[in-house]
Amino acid sequence: MGKDKYENEDLIKYGLPEDCWFHVDDLSSAHVYLRLKPGMTLDDIPEDCLLDCSSLVKANSIQGCKKSSVYVVYTRWKNLKKTSSMVDGQVGYHRPENVRRVKVDKNNSIVNQLNKTKQERHPDLAKEQQDRLNEIQAELKAKRREEDKAKRLVELERQRVKEERSYERIMTNDNMMSNTEMNATADSTAAEEFEDDFM
Repeated sequence: MGKDKYENEDLIKYGLPEDCWFHVDDLSSAHVYLRLKPGMTLDDIPEDCLLDCSSLVKANSIQGCKKSSVYVVYTRWKNLKKTSSMVDGQVGYHRPENVRRVKVDKNNSIVNQLNKTKQERHPDLAKEQQDRLNEIQAELKAKRREEDKAKRLVELERQRVKEERSYERIMTNDNMMSNTEMNATADSTAAEEFEDDFM
């Protein structure tokens, strides 16, 4: 969670693809980020976790904390859009249809519980982002290598089957005899015997 608009700005700039962003709708509030596991979607967020994050942004909104209920919006970090004309902490969306909205009531017990377990850290957000992007690149390279290997194995198997079905191995000059060579034998029975042997 960002403490002020400057921390919020850093969080907007250095988020990870797995991050989910929460904010009170149409009011100023802290930016809260929930880091999902790779592969998780917004649908995979547990209800109690959704309530925790929503209650936290409500409690950390100057106007929102005074209201009995507010609407909270949340979306993936990669859906956040920042332009040069926006003030610190302000964001838009690349795809507004991917933004979800949930109503949250005042719930001091949840906020108090979260405050008891709160840890204040100041990580190097730029390094965390770069490390994660490097991991993703390495995963993509490994996946491409596996796909290329699988394609090569399929191609080798296809070649093997093609060679097995091909007559090129046996249709060599050493294995062939022309009709003139058959006719040049001592008598006509030689060709018949040859055909019988072949069958």
